Amino acid sequence: MATASKKRKTATRSTRKSNGKTSVATKRVKRDYVGDDIEILEGLEPVRQRPSMYIGGVDNRGLHHLIWEIVDNSVDEFLAGENDRITVTLHKDGCSMTVRDYGRGIPVDRHSKAKKSTLEVVMTTLHAGGKFSNKNYARSGGLHGVGASVVNALSSEVCVTVHRDGHEWVQRYKRGKPTTPVKKVKRFQGHGTEIFFRPDDSIFRRVHFNADAIIQHLEDISYIHGGLKITFHDQVKGETHELSHPDGIAAYLEKLTRDDRKTPIHEQIFATDREDGASRIELVLRWSEATDEHIRSYVNGIRTHAGGTHESGFRSGIAKAVKNYMDVHNIKQKGVTITTDDIREGCVGILSVFLADPMFQGQTKEKLNNPEMNSAVEGLVRPALETWLNNNPSIADAVIGRIVLAARARMASRAAVSEVRRKSPGNRKSNLPGKLVDCRSNKPGESELFIVEGQSAGGTAVRGRNSKTQAVLPLRGKILNTESLGLARILANQEITSLVETLGTGIGDRFDIRRLRYDRIILLMDADSDGYHITTLLLAFFFRHMPELIRQGRLFIAQPPLYKVVVGKESHYAQDDIHKEEIIASLAANRKPEIIRFKGLGEMDADQLKETTLDPNRRVLLRVDLESQLEADTTFQQLLGKDASERYRVIMEEASFVDDVDL
Repeated sequence: MATASKKRKTATRSTRKSNGKTSVATKRVKRDYVGDDIEILEGLEPVRQRPSMYIGGVDNRGLHHLIWEIVDNSVDEFLAGENDRITVTLHKDGCSMTVRDYGRGIPVDRHSKAKKSTLEVVMTTLHAGGKFSNKNYARSGGLHGVGASVVNALSSEVCVTVHRDGHEWVQRYKRGKPTTPVKKVKRFQGHGTEIFFRPDDSIFRRVHFNADAIIQHLEDISYIHGGLKITFHDQVKGETHELSHPDGIAAYLEKLTRDDRKTPIHEQIFATDREDGASRIELVLRWSEATDEHIRSYVNGIRTHAGGTHESGFRSGIAKAVKNYMDVHNIKQKGVTITTDDIREGCVGILSVFLADPMFQGQTKEKLNNPEMNSAVEGLVRPALETWLNNNPSIADAVIGRIVLAARARMASRAAVSEVRRKSPGNRKSNLPGKLVDCRSNKPGESELFIVEGQSAGGTAVRGRNSKTQAVLPLRGKILNTESLGLARILANQEITSLVETLGTGIGDRFDIRRLRYDRIILLMDADSDGYHITTLLLAFFFRHMPELIRQGRLFIAQPPLYKVVVGKESHYAQDDIHKEEIIASLAANRKPEIIRFKGLGEMDADQLKETTLDPNRRVLLRVDLESQLEADTTFQQLLGKDASERYRVIMEEASFVDDVDL
């Protein structure tokens, strides 16, 4: 029997995730696969099993998304004309919240189909809500009927208080399940909904709300919804903030250009709006001295970080309006070709649209997919902006002058790159740096480049790679801090020059992705503070001088392990101390592990590096995305800029959120 049992089992390599961490482990799996192996998750269990599908992750961003889900429901009452104020409270413990509005209140009567209180249906059932039709909400951010129930599922404690029908009603929940029935507590003449929730610390990596992030988000909402009053009580600091901006997005644009030090080249703001039965569009725009564009877009008051069709229409409308103006007035500069990137450089704009039936990409609602919004927004912007430029010739002159300067700077950048290339005579292959270990394939679509820290780690990566499709470029020491440096100074650095030559794309304001020699660019650094620092320096370089590489989703960060935990014949890899302790805690009491700490990639053998980091079938890569140009710009200025006081301030403000710092 023992022999037969062994025949039914086989040893396999697998990638195992635990709280977002990944390790490669050896385990035994059964060959048998029967019907009872299929699990059926009921109620809110799918949310607890896969929270990232609903809130984007269990990190700090996902934690705060719980607040936005509840606040968005309150904003929907404002959009329906039933609510004019919202109160948000961060409690003294720093890890629980209350959101209250003064709208109609969630219905508490018995639901005819579910045979229980409608309040309980809303809080415990996915895809149960009043926004699937336009009967009660003509325009809303909540569409899928999952927001409140998701918050309930991911909270260890929830208490909902409803004021309606002349009474106060209360129901409590624990991890998505009701612990009390809906109770009529007392007579009450007001109306509205109040939701208290405490996120489940068994789901989230760390439950601690950031008051500054909450204020910023609520202030954004108050600008987008002119006339809505929001009160934020920060009981941790004992502060109260009243947020109300009746001037709307015009005042918001003034704030953005002031706070982000984007000096405008003209004072007057271009603003236009349009409303019909199905939608409302409003936008504001001005040009600044910044070297990139900064567009913030919103749909029904929800920030669309990843843009979408409405934002594409905005950008297209700007470019076409300026081109038409220049054609009509026969504005040409000898030797200068104007591109759409030149036109939009320095643009700071806010776009807010309200739709009856928005189509978002995912529950986190970060991208709009409605195809009709591209032409709708472009059709509004293009004629209005062209007319505005015609009516304001002095502003138009300043804008056109700004665009010509951008074009000249781009052309100078290309000339500088060409000069660098001319220093290495011969064909394209011989122009590549001597320390690059290239792959055999000439097809960019199947090739990837590993940028590796140091010669030792580079040697290990070369031995462990797939020589057909994987190239390795080792860097010597820490790369130059390119923040606030001119292009000439940057190109004088040998490591930067080697990197530019290897990628083949050029550098500067214009990035030609068609010349990229590899489909993926992967940063492979040690899993320690020096490695993180080098990664940050490289990210700053790509953000400032090759941003299209990030926008196209070509830049990645490898996740090499810091520890190897050996238990008998099984090996587990841990990316950090927390993951290591989780692995140890999961072992049987009588199993004593051997723990190996890798001091660097050079200390790993080629097979280990291949197994954990290089092999596409088993590795984990983090793709670098650009959610907000403004926020990224501010972050790099703080981390790497010349003003050291900014770094000191950030360190002091964020120190309480860091459990362990490797200095």
